[in-house]
Amino acid sequence: MRLVYLALGWFFVGLGLLGAFLPLLPTTPFLLLAIACFTRSSPRLEAWLLNHPRFGPPLIAWREKGAIPRRAKMLAVGMMAVSYGIFLFGTSPPLWRALLVLAILAGSSIFIVTRPDST
Repeated sequence: MRLVYLALGWFFVGLGLLGAFLPLLPTTPFLLLAIACFTRSSPRLEAWLLNHPRFGPPLIAWREKGAIPRRAKMLAVGMMAVSYGIFLFGTSPPLWRALLVLAILAGSSIFIVTRPDST
């Protein structure tokens, strides 16, 4: 199982790095998954991610306090709102689908906004 976790960890690191450059792909959730995998497979790689100058602080804040930086919260909720607008006006979905997507995005936004702020 150690090799499976190690491979998954690297897979998630790759997706996280792509997310650093592609605006619609998130970075931190993939790195959180990578940390979880590295915790079970390689303490050295876990420490590498936690000590990374760019990605380490938000990962540590989440791990210790469940905190999300205020800027990341605003960006995430803003992008969800823009995405919903594009979905709603760009595809003209049936009412049930529009309400379902709205409920999912609203629930996700509430979760994000109610997390503590990190510095």
